Amino acid sequence: MFLDRTDKAILRFLQKDSSVSNLQLSFAIGLSPPACLKRVKRLKKEGVISREVALINQEKLGPCLHIIMNIEMERDRLDLNKAFINKMKIAPEVKQCYQVTGDTDFILLVTVADIQSYEAFCKKEIYSETNMKNFRTHISMNRVKFETSVLIE
Repeated sequence: MFLDRTDKAILRFLQKDSSVSNLQLSFAIGLSPPACLKRVKRLKKEGVISREVALINQEKLGPCLHIIMNIEMERDRLDLNKAFINKMKIAPEVKQCYQVTGDTDFILLVTVADIQSYEAFCKKEIYSETNMKNFRTHISMNRVKFETSVLIE
């Protein structure tokens, strides 16, 4: 799908705050409200805008740990990797899962309330993985940057 400058401006603006009214968005972008609404509807229909969510301030909900895990698999088989991916997709503690190149096969971003919750997660999801060879854990001391937007050039 071709995105022109105006489409990209709409996307950049909505990534910052998707709760704005169509009138506010059209004013910020420099379009008439009907033209702006038509473009946003097209971007949604085409799947460029896949969903709208509320970002929650975790600090207001209590303490939590952000953990980065490097997972190394024993065997590099498509069926075993797919099974692991499917398992990570449904694990509520796993917020992001990346299949990567190099010595590590997967990188997980995990969020838990405390170290006991992390230990329970590992027992349930990681240690039970028969194809897992090794994993390394990095506990975040401070989340310096958190960004949800995608690069739009």
